[in-house]
Amino acid sequence: MKDVLAKPASFYERFERKPGVESEATHYCPGCGHGNLHKFIAEALDDLGVRERTIFISPVGCAVFGYYYFRCGNIQAAHGRAPAVATAVKRAHPDSIVICYQGDGDLASIGGNNILQAANRGENFTVIFVNNAIYGMTGGQMAPTTLIGQKTTTSPTGRDWATTGYPLRMAELLAVLDAPVYIERCHLDESKHVLKTRAAIRRALQTQIDNKGFSMVEAVSPCPTGWGMDPVESRQWITDAMAKVFPAQVFCDRRKETPSRTRQRITVPLHDYRSILGVDGDGIASNGDSIRAETHRMILAGFGGQGVLSLGMILAKTGMLRGHRVSWLPSYGPEMRGGTANCHVVLSNERIGSPLVSTPTMVVAFNEPSLQKFGPMVAPGGTVVYDDSFVTKRWEHKGIEIHRIPFARMANNLGSSKSMNMVAFGAINAILRLFPEELVASQIERLGRAEWREINRKAYGAGAAAVSTLPHCG
Repeated sequence: MKDVLAKPASFYERFERKPGVESEATHYCPGCGHGNLHKFIAEALDDLGVRERTIFISPVGCAVFGYYYFRCGNIQAAHGRAPAVATAVKRAHPDSIVICYQGDGDLASIGGNNILQAANRGENFTVIFVNNAIYGMTGGQMAPTTLIGQKTTTSPTGRDWATTGYPLRMAELLAVLDAPVYIERCHLDESKHVLKTRAAIRRALQTQIDNKGFSMVEAVSPCPTGWGMDPVESRQWITDAMAKVFPAQVFCDRRKETPSRTRQRITVPLHDYRSILGVDGDGIASNGDSIRAETHRMILAGFGGQGVLSLGMILAKTGMLRGHRVSWLPSYGPEMRGGTANCHVVLSNERIGSPLVSTPTMVVAFNEPSLQKFGPMVAPGGTVVYDDSFVTKRWEHKGIEIHRIPFARMANNLGSSKSMNMVAFGAINAILRLFPEELVASQIERLGRAEWREINRKAYGAGAAAVSTLPHCG
């Protein structure tokens, strides 16, 4: 019987980031250690039989394109935040196998507190920490693990401990905590050390499979391009230089004495949301009435200071109390007042895959730039509501329901320009029939200071009334 060498099933057949003749190749530089680590992880997922329940988390770094390679669940995280994302995923889905794949600039610098707290909590996921002593992706800058005297683009004369400190030894730092179960450092230089890395990755994943707790493998990896060496020289430099500062060693192995333990899936019942938001259960309608139950994807946009983000928050909180699944994603410029501001709001009875709204069913625009930017994005049959106090040119779009309501003028007539978002709230609810009036009244009672409640009630009512009294067209 002949041995058959084949790509692990946990890899995609083709890597679509480089389609065509290069689709069999990765995007990594020749001699880079990521290739070894990717192969070892994919083989382990196959052999341990956990690919179908694995979620691979890639933050910023050379491995940010993990989703092009691993045939499993994939999530991209913000720089350094992979442990926070992994915590959420593992607690929401305790049966999943979660892998954080992080570089030294990501894990030891901007993400230092994230990894420290996750390890201290004993979160049951696995971290593969790629230590190449440099920021390889962004131009070869000095990293927290850069050696004393090592030259980088930001330390051209060599790292000086007096001004930038010493290299951080992350495996040693985390191993002194009580909660971590398995932490080992390996080297990707000689063949025998490379094979030890393969075995360490399997032990770390098995630790998670057995529900023991936090595990991490630190792989001291070559970066030929960043170091200005060829692949052979870079592996030798690990042996000659990096191994003296980052010795290969098992720093923590508590697998035998640690019992298996599975955290319960975290769920928050509706009554807890009510308590958090200071709302009791009175007047909240069930989902069995005539209120529409379909998914609503909204973009609310205007200038900073017009209450756009607050409007989105009000919709999301009221939707939460109504029993919907909700998301609220704000976006705003650096200016406190006068800059652009918008938010994406999703209300649904189904799980929400992403808080980003690319094809809204409703756009609410408080000014003309927002209308011109987001109005054309509305899905066919959707709705656009805009403030014709500021939009002077009549806006038309075939197949879209359009409401022109002067939020600003109506708010000023009521005696408070700050209430224009409440005018919009009334109009939105009148158009979509999202919430029962008793729930809205309950929410208004809890918005802001007592002296604002009456004006908020009047503004909401004016917005709702305007939908039936002002013309609209499709």
